[in-house]
Amino acid sequence: MSTKEKIKEEVLVETLEQNLNEIVLYNDDVNTFDHVIDTLIYACDHTPEQAEQCSILVHYKGQCTVKTGVYDELEPRCTILLDAGLSAEII
Repeated sequence: MSTKEKIKEEVLVETLEQNLNEIVLYNDDVNTFDHVIDTLIYACDHTPEQAEQCSILVHYKGQCTVKTGVYDELEPRCTILLDAGLSAEII
C-alpha cells in the first residue's frame, strides 16, 4: 500500500473590517407598488422579484432593509430613493 502525504499550506488572509450599514425603506400611503418596485430595481439593482418582495414586506411590516453595505456605497442609492419620493434612511 502506498502512503499519501498531504501538504497543508496556511494562507494568511488579511481581512478589512468595515462597518456595514443598511438602507431601510419605510411604508407610506402615497407611492404605488409599481413605483416602489421600479425604483428599487433602478436604485438598488434589485431583480424584479426581489423588488416585489421588498415592497410587500414594506407594505405589511412597515419597513424593510433593501440594501446592505458600506455607507459610501449606500448614500447615493438612498438619495435616489428619497428623490423618487420614497421614505428611506441609512442606519
